[in-house]
Amino acid sequence: MATVMYPAIIERAGEGFSVFFPDLPGCTSYGATATEAALNAEEALDGHLLVSAQHGDELADPSALEDIERDPEVDEVARLLVRADKPGKAVRLNITMDEGLVAAIDRVAKNRSGFLSEAARVALAAKRELQSA
Repeated sequence: MATVMYPAIIERAGEGFSVFFPDLPGCTSYGATATEAALNAEEALDGHLLVSAQHGDELADPSALEDIERDPEVDEVARLLVRADKPGKAVRLNITMDEGLVAAIDRVAKNRSGFLSEAARVALAAKRELQSA
């Protein structure tokens, strides 16, 4: 996976703050505080990139933060770069796993590869969280 940095804009929204990504229409987030909105933007971006890759959608390259024009109708609070891992092409693997574990996966998942990929993402996120703490 390649790391990408997409520009995001935090704006006032009612009693909280929303985040949108000018390069990725439909990718938004929200938080009660600007900090919470920024943290939630990471999750929104990860999800958007993952779903786009699963559907084979082309993703726009990230714009330079300074190239994004200001919209006078947006009550802009901050601009930031949000980092995410851009999913790559699927790679076929041959792995060995306990047959009971495979059977347990098959009972709860329609797609074994998808299940294992998601489990790996969760485990990697947890490890990153521990390392940054």
